Amino acid sequence: MTADAGRPVDDNVVWHSHPVTRQDREALHKHQGAVVLWFTGLSGSGKSTLAGALEQVLHQRGISTYLLDGDNVRNGLYRDLGFSDDDRRENIRRVGEVARLMVDAGLIVLTAFISPHRAERQLVRDMLPAGRFIEVFVDTPLAVCEARDPKGLYQKARAGELRNFTGIDAVYEAPQRPDLHLDGEQLVTNLTGRLLDLLDERVIINI
Repeated sequence: MTADAGRPVDDNVVWHSHPVTRQDREALHKHQGAVVLWFTGLSGSGKSTLAGALEQVLHQRGISTYLLDGDNVRNGLYRDLGFSDDDRRENIRRVGEVARLMVDAGLIVLTAFISPHRAERQLVRDMLPAGRFIEVFVDTPLAVCEARDPKGLYQKARAGELRNFTGIDAVYEAPQRPDLHLDGEQLVTNLTGRLLDLLDERVIINI
C-alpha cells in the first residue's frame, strides 16, 4: 500500500473514511478548504508579516483560517529537527501532512516557510487535491532581507556563527512558476489586495 505522496506505509495501516466529509465541513464554513497560500521566500522577505495580514482580513470576514508559521511549529511539533537539508525536507513534509488534515477540516490554511527546495514544495502540492495548493513567492532581494534582518540571523550567518543559513551558505531555489509572484518591497496592504483578488478568482472566497 502507498500513501498519497508516494511514501510506503505499513500494510496494516488503512485510511479510515469518516461520515462527515470535507465537503460537509466546507458547507458549514461557507467556503472552500485550501492550503490557500504557501508563502515561500528568504528569511526577512515578509512571508510571515504578509500571511498574518491576510489571515487578519479573512478572519474579519468570517472565514475560518489557520496560519502555520515556520518558527512556531519548530517550537513544538518539529523541535527535534535541525537545519540540515534532510531535516528541512522532513520539516516541510510534516507541515504538508498537518496542512492536509486542516484542509480536510475545511479550513483555509496559510503557511509561511522558507521551504528552500522546489522538490519539497512540489511534494506538498502532490499531497493535496488539484487546485488546493497555491504557491506564493514573496520575492525580496537578499540585500533588502539582510537590511531588515528582524531576528539578527543574517548577521550571525555572515559572522560564521550560524551554519546552513538560506541565502548565505545554503541554497534557495526560487519557484519557477508560482501561482502568485509578489514583490516583497511593496506595501503589505497592496500585496494583501492582490492575494484577496486571487482567492476571489479561484472561487475560494467571495469578495
